[in-house]
Amino acid sequence: MRRTDGQFVMLVIMNALLLVAGVVISGGSFLSLFNLQSMAGQVPEIGLLAIGVMLAMCAGNGGIDLSGIALANLSGVVSAVLMVSILGPASDPTTFSLGFMFGCLLVGFAGGLFNGFLIARFQITPILCTLGTQMAFMGLAIVVSQGRAVTVGSPALLSSLGNDMLFGVPISFIIFIVVATLIGAVLKFTPFGLWLMLMGTNPKAATFAGFPKNGVILSTYALSGTLSGIAGIIIAARNVNVKFDYGSSYLLIAILIAVMAGVRPEGGYGRVVCVVLSAVALQLMSSLLNFGGLSNFVRDFAWGALLLTFLAVGRYDVMGFFAPMRRSEDPSASVPQSPK
Repeated sequence: MRRTDGQFVMLVIMNALLLVAGVVISGGSFLSLFNLQSMAGQVPEIGLLAIGVMLAMCAGNGGIDLSGIALANLSGVVSAVLMVSILGPASDPTTFSLGFMFGCLLVGFAGGLFNGFLIARFQITPILCTLGTQMAFMGLAIVVSQGRAVTVGSPALLSSLGNDMLFGVPISFIIFIVVATLIGAVLKFTPFGLWLMLMGTNPKAATFAGFPKNGVILSTYALSGTLSGIAGIIIAARNVNVKFDYGSSYLLIAILIAVMAGVRPEGGYGRVVCVVLSAVALQLMSSLLNFGGLSNFVRDFAWGALLLTFLAVGRYDVMGFFAPMRRSEDPSASVPQSPK
C-alpha cells in the first residue's frame, strides 16, 4: 500500500473510532442529528485555514502560512467597517451581504498576494514572513476597528450561510466541501499542482526545468489568502460581530490538521481529502472532550501533544519506516547498481 493511501485509510479509521467512542461515552446522543449538524457547522472556518496552511507547506522552503486567522479577521473587520459606513445591514440586507462577502474575498486575496510578493521578491523565509504579516494584519484590524468588535448583524443572505441547512446539512459545510473539491482538482489536474509539488520536493530541479517559481509562490499565497477571506465570511455569518482577535487558537489547530493529514513540513506532498478528514477528526475529538466534561485548557494541551506526536511520527516515516515498502514498489530498486 502506498503511503498516500495509508494516510487516507488511517484517517478514515480514526474518524470511525472517534464516532464509536462518542456513542459509548454519550450513550448514543453523540450521533444525534442536532449534534452532527452542530459539529459540521464548526468545521468549515478552521478547515479552510488548514487547506491554506497545506498549500504553503507543499511549496517547501519553510513554507507555512501563519497569517491565516489574522487575515480572516482583518477581511471581516475591514469589510464590515466599510459596508456599515456605506449602507448598514438593516437598510438593504442583500446588498450589504453581497458587498461584505466581496470585500472579504478582496482583502483576503490582497493579503495573500502581499505575502507571496514578499516571499518571492525578497526571498524571505515564509514562516518568518507570515509571522510578520500576521502581526501586521492584526495591528491593522485593531486600528480599523479601534480595538472594538464591529457589529455585522444578521442580514438574511449572510446569516443563512452560517446558520441555515440544505437537505439537513449546514450550508457552510457544503461551501467548505465544494471549495476543498475545487482546490483538490486544481492540484491534481492542472500544471499549477505539478509545479507546486515539484517545487516543494526539489526546488533546484523546478528552477532548472523552467517552472515559473515566483508565479507559483504568488499564486499559492494568493489562494491561501482567498481561503482566509472565505473563512472570514463564514466567521461573520456565524456571529453577529467580527473582531481582530477571534479564534486565537486557530493557528495551532490549522497546523495540527495539516500535519495529521500527512502534509510534509519539508514540502512536496499534501492531499486535500486528507485535510478534510483530518479537520473532521479534530472536530470529533473536540466534541468528545466536551462530552467528557474536560476544560478548554485540557483541550489546548491535547492539541499541542497531538501536534508533537504527529510531527515525530511523520519524521520517523520520512527517516525510513516506509523505506523498505517504497523500495519494493520502485521499479528502479531492482536495477543493479554499477560498482564504484
